[in-house]
Amino acid sequence: MAFDLRNVRTTGGAATLRAASGTVWSGNEKVGWNVAESTDAVVVGAGVIGSSIALELVRSGLRVVVVDKFGGAGNGSTSASSAVVRFTYPTIAGVSAAWESRHCWEAWRDHLQAPASEPLAAFNRCGVTMLDVDFAPCGMFTRHFDKVGVPYEKWGARELSKRLPAVDTGRYFPPRPVDDDEFFADASARLGALHTPDGGFVDDPQLAAHNLATAAQRHGAAFRWKTPVTAVMRRGGRVRGVRLKDGTELSAGVVVNAAGPWSGQLNRLAEVGGDFTVGLRPLRQEVHHVAAPAGYHDAGGDGHAPVLADMDLGTYIRPEGREFLLVGGTEPECDPLEWLDDPDDGSPTPTVSQFRTQVTRAARRLPGLRVPNKPRGVAGVYDVTDDWTPVYDRTELAGFYVAIGTSGNQFKNAPLVGRLMTTLIHGVEGGHDHDRSALTHTCEHTDQTIDLGAFSRRRRPAPSTGTVLG
Repeated sequence: MAFDLRNVRTTGGAATLRAASGTVWSGNEKVGWNVAESTDAVVVGAGVIGSSIALELVRSGLRVVVVDKFGGAGNGSTSASSAVVRFTYPTIAGVSAAWESRHCWEAWRDHLQAPASEPLAAFNRCGVTMLDVDFAPCGMFTRHFDKVGVPYEKWGARELSKRLPAVDTGRYFPPRPVDDDEFFADASARLGALHTPDGGFVDDPQLAAHNLATAAQRHGAAFRWKTPVTAVMRRGGRVRGVRLKDGTELSAGVVVNAAGPWSGQLNRLAEVGGDFTVGLRPLRQEVHHVAAPAGYHDAGGDGHAPVLADMDLGTYIRPEGREFLLVGGTEPECDPLEWLDDPDDGSPTPTVSQFRTQVTRAARRLPGLRVPNKPRGVAGVYDVTDDWTPVYDRTELAGFYVAIGTSGNQFKNAPLVGRLMTTLIHGVEGGHDHDRSALTHTCEHTDQTIDLGAFSRRRRPAPSTGTVLG
């Protein structure tokens, strides 16, 4: 089944699609072909983003097939996510999306319409504390918080010490290699912080993707595992489906690229991207697992210290249970970045050098933290744009859509991304010229209106700290 574009009805800017068995319309011309299978929409990638898109598309009445090169939902870059839920984005669209998504995580079972017996990922509301640094001052974020309604607290150095006594409040900027003679220099000043009490983290990112995929299956979506895409089929300037490695041709009027680090490869198969004004490429990153200092988590009211975002030293620290921490990096200028031509080349094993660098920085901020000799953690490959802002858009190939550049900072927004892409797809397939006049999406929980043009492939690069923290 494919879209019959003649039967699209647009009312008040919202479009609905009707499926017509066995036909696809390109302009006013009816086109047919012989293939083994057909559906309305194919989503490529079953990470947390692709699974959310599948859920919302099938809820909107479309037949959906999801294909993934791995053996289960969230087995790619999602599995290496730190799953932090924060609101510190330098754009109003980014803050609005994160704030809406937080409400979805808080009501996760309702969002999924999951039965009471189904094990679900859990949102831990421990708060997020971002140290105030000159190049990303609190005002960059709080001006949007005030408009959106995100609660926050500004802490001076004295308040920060009182709230988090295990934290050294020294200012050491800029971040330096740990072997630099200046790394252990005395602090030049004391830092305050921006604290958002409603932030936190999701305890099991891979389970969250599985939850979304299971919900999509309950609504009728089909998932194909271990089925890489080898070709994107097109005719007359419009996508007509994908060819899988096993030779199956799966026809569809809509294809969504949610392939994470492999999204660039899929774009090349589709011969799209020529009009993108932002680039993207795969980046290998590591997150490390260490024992928390004694008593550290007692600072948190619910048994967890907050997530600590530290661009002063170039690190972030996230609780992991009652006894451990996850430590990641914020891409400081002094660190070489491991860009990959092929995401399959990224080793999943943490390295001694990155472990030592990131955990030593964390120990500078938490003097009670010990740096083990043996690295422990995970490594994953991110799908990163030039400005660390995702692309949720159509492309120059009609019917081919992208939800890409999401890795590292969009896990938190996954529940909403499915809805944003569904609004986009129904609107564009309904005849709306999104490139000329961007569609908007009204959020269910917060009533915020998000301008989807903020995620355009043709946008000017968004303001950014140039790091995973926005």
